[in-house]
Amino acid sequence: MEHYDLIVIGGGPSGYAGAMRALDFKKKVLLVEKKRIGGAGVYDGVLTSKTLWELSQKVSSIREMIPDYKIGFDEISKVLKEAVFERKTQMTVHLQLLQHQTNLFQYDKGTASFIDKNTILITKEDGTSKKVSADNILIATGSRPRYLPNIAIDEKIIMTSDGIKNLTEMPESLVVLGAGVIGCEFATIFSNFGQTKVYLIDKADRILPFEDEDVADIVGDSLEKQGATIHHGASLKRMEEKNGKVEYELEYKDGKTEVITVDIALVSVGRVANVEHIGLETVGVKLNERGSVWDDDTQTNISNIYVAGDATTEMALVNVGEREARHAVVRMFGPTIKPLSYQNISTIMFLNPEVASVGMSEQDLNKKGIAHKVVKLDYSTNARAIAMRKTKGFFKIIVTNDSGMRILGMRAVGEHASSAIQAVAYLISTNQGIKELADMMHPHPSIIEGVQECLRMLLGKSIYKPYVFKDKLKCYVCENGTCTPIDTLA
Repeated sequence: MEHYDLIVIGGGPSGYAGAMRALDFKKKVLLVEKKRIGGAGVYDGVLTSKTLWELSQKVSSIREMIPDYKIGFDEISKVLKEAVFERKTQMTVHLQLLQHQTNLFQYDKGTASFIDKNTILITKEDGTSKKVSADNILIATGSRPRYLPNIAIDEKIIMTSDGIKNLTEMPESLVVLGAGVIGCEFATIFSNFGQTKVYLIDKADRILPFEDEDVADIVGDSLEKQGATIHHGASLKRMEEKNGKVEYELEYKDGKTEVITVDIALVSVGRVANVEHIGLETVGVKLNERGSVWDDDTQTNISNIYVAGDATTEMALVNVGEREARHAVVRMFGPTIKPLSYQNISTIMFLNPEVASVGMSEQDLNKKGIAHKVVKLDYSTNARAIAMRKTKGFFKIIVTNDSGMRILGMRAVGEHASSAIQAVAYLISTNQGIKELADMMHPHPSIIEGVQECLRMLLGKSIYKPYVFKDKLKCYVCENGTCTPIDTLA
């Protein structure tokens, strides 16, 4: 029986990253994947949805000049297939060359299941199997879209994000159930293409309920300007296929009901961990209250078994999963390191406009009763945004309500928002002040100059004065549930 230092179960972003990190320590590694290298991150998740978003953004820009412009669905499919093929080929060739160039790495295709805490059974598609063992095992089996028991999902007419690849033409109408990030992203994509009437079912009073109201408002307004209908405060009574269409019935808070028929439905109500049929119960690996693998800083209750990525559903993001896997491997083979922190992770929401965030939000701080200062700068004051003719959006930085003004969080909403976030994320992570970043010479014209101007506002030395441009620059202090506007924060 072949023995390894590490067996990684799952070849998605987390498993792939973990296997590669183990090679840095000169460890003998086996990576096992039952379907396709790259997992949902390549085929049904981030890569495909973001490729669609990028293409839809280009189409939307063309439509601003040529309102009747349409892109053929064949062309959309071609772009998607090219993106998937490029990434898949890159990852596959990398693994093949690794196997030839080093005797430390091995890739095996099959379904892995635990026999005991050190032994794995790999079952091939043809029914053959073999046993392998390792000192350490990393579970990186990912997740899948959540199904609802009262909705018959066939991934063709009523689908999850996994079913998008089954489309053969642009639907004339689409309803999205779920107004979180993924639901809003797909509503944005199809609205951008301009060929689909989009409906978005929002059980809460506003979309993106985990985000600040000003962020949700600008995204919601944009969707509605693109022709989307948002069913605010609506509960879904039923959703079913009828004569090749989707009929759904809503009930609003005032008791009113409404029945609407559309071509297809997209159900986006979260994800569940892939933890079944891998023998976790055989070795006693504990699950948490969400039905995912329990962990303490990536280590399960079985000391030599670790977990990373969506299998924990701690935070279902590719960058988080990769970081968890690398962290787990260092815990196995490297020096003692401090625990992972999930407090200040930079995230991007591919909406219209783009949203980037890091740290705490205003509503988080208000709920916790933490006093804070806020500065907001409208995108229309930024030279790069003006040059791009993309002035919809704002920068918002939140700091402690004291002279140190330590950054607690930031939101950037607008074109190139993601490029503006990381410097502030670094300041939060290292618990540094704002003066050095404010005094740096930023490139001009650039979106990140908006960050600099926010910091200058905090220091009382902004180019535009908030007491003059009150509609463009806002400064206020929030304490004891009350927010008070002020002219300067210095």
